[in-house]
Amino acid sequence: MITVLLVDDQRLVRAGLRMLIESIPDFRVVGEAANGIEAIRLNAEHSPDLILMDLRMPGLDGVAATERIVAARPAAKVLVLTTFDDDDHLFPALAAGATGYLVKDTAPADLLTAIRRTADGDLLFSPTLLRRLVTHAIATHPTPKPPARQLNLTPREQEVLTLVAQGLSNQEIATHLHLGLTTVKTHIANLMTKTASDNRVRLALHAHNTP
Repeated sequence: MITVLLVDDQRLVRAGLRMLIESIPDFRVVGEAANGIEAIRLNAEHSPDLILMDLRMPGLDGVAATERIVAARPAAKVLVLTTFDDDDHLFPALAAGATGYLVKDTAPADLLTAIRRTADGDLLFSPTLLRRLVTHAIATHPTPKPPARQLNLTPREQEVLTLVAQGLSNQEIATHLHLGLTTVKTHIANLMTKTASDNRVRLALHAHNTP
């Protein structure tokens, strides 16, 4: 069972999200918050597997709430769901500790997939946002290209790494390469080890830095 806390100042949005999320048998909404203060309280009360967080709210906003929630419970997973996809909202949310960022025009099925992936430990971004993150990271923290022999990637690992950089999920990679999901997860784990990466954004950076 994946438990979810909804945080959005619009009641109709919360109602729609609850209906969508609870259409999945192993998803359960454990609380709803209309602002950051309520989110902090309900997080402490329920310790949900995932917090679906809006950013613009009265009182304490989503960025400040995320920062305080993650400080109090470092294992908390916050998936931002907002109208805004500009850098002025994206980067503060990530700096506060958000583990994913989606805009509200995301397809319902993609949102449900994102909830599951984030709860499972993925960093979740749309392909467009992931490319922006990688571009920003390269521009602000350029790193030299490591020799191919240093990483010692197999041809299949290189294929998987390229698809990670495009923002594909493990299941999408499996479908694209005609592999089993378990095999893809093994490749991802090996790539994490070889590149000393602790998340998919860092793996995406290596896709750009590897010859």
